[in-house]
Amino acid sequence: MKNKIIQLDHIDITFRQKKRVIEAVKDVTVHINQGDIYGIVGYSGAGKSTLVRVINLLQSPTAGKVTVDGDVTFADDKIQLSASQLRQKRRDIGMIFQHFNLMAQKTARENIDFALRHSDLSKEEKERKVTDLLELVGLADRAENYPAQLSGGQKQRVAIARALANDPKILISDEATSALDPKTTKQILTLLQDLNKKLGLTIVMITHEMQIVKDICNRVAVMQNGHLIEEGTVLDIFSNPKQALTQEFIKTATGVEEALAKIEQQEVVKNLPATAVLTQLKYAGTSTDEPILNQLYKNYQVTANILYANIEILDNIPVGEMITVLDGSDSNVAQAEKALQEAGVEVIVLKRGAK
Repeated sequence: MKNKIIQLDHIDITFRQKKRVIEAVKDVTVHINQGDIYGIVGYSGAGKSTLVRVINLLQSPTAGKVTVDGDVTFADDKIQLSASQLRQKRRDIGMIFQHFNLMAQKTARENIDFALRHSDLSKEEKERKVTDLLELVGLADRAENYPAQLSGGQKQRVAIARALANDPKILISDEATSALDPKTTKQILTLLQDLNKKLGLTIVMITHEMQIVKDICNRVAVMQNGHLIEEGTVLDIFSNPKQALTQEFIKTATGVEEALAKIEQQEVVKNLPATAVLTQLKYAGTSTDEPILNQLYKNYQVTANILYANIEILDNIPVGEMITVLDGSDSNVAQAEKALQEAGVEVIVLKRGAK
């Protein structure tokens, strides 16, 4: 059983501004295991960044309990640690941000070294550590460059190295790839995955992009209007999203929403034969290995015209989605749909041909 490194229990965060009361986070419970890459996803205003300030001990909750690495840090608006204990605890949590937050007048090496200013290491040990960190993030040859001489991806690598300077157990990424292009985003996510494996680092990803969650996380929490509306493994959430917002996020991340818009304009769909059914098929695990569609014609004389297909690996398990036109007699199509469901395929009927 994995150790829970972050436990947020029944967290409320309320702000009072003159005559206004803002309930930023409402009764949120999240438990994150050591070594997780945990995604917290939601649109702007969902409360995810406010929740993170509780994790990194910068925000006291109005109600609820916060436990980080075995120590209760906040409980019902009261700090449970001394000032020195709180400082040490914060050193165990690294942060990276959307806009890097590097000091323009300092080189990459100096930016990382600045994070060690309160360290007990000797000057030589600090120099060695900074060199090792630059090597770790792939920037050994950029040590003396200033931020203005670095690309966005390189700046984020410096920021990651700086966040790792005090050997944190937890790394929080607050929209850290939002300012990067897709290729650079992939490279940064790959780096974070490598750090998670090499260092046993627990990573909390705050994002509004389900694509990021899909690419890197093993668990995900979905937030809306301060509430936690859905939580689970990435595989569970992607293969069986229950809430409308989660379904919306996933349609965008998998590309099926865009595909559907184009498919609806195709003649075969506009003029769907009376004997045909437009279906969306969703499947996971061993179902992806079976030639199920081939069996439909053989067993039920139902043809399958594939208009869109996508398969990807989530948490080492293949997950697929397909949009097909099934065509045959009413009874045979019904039998085919039943056979697909019995094989572990979710069948969603999008449109039936006009009789």
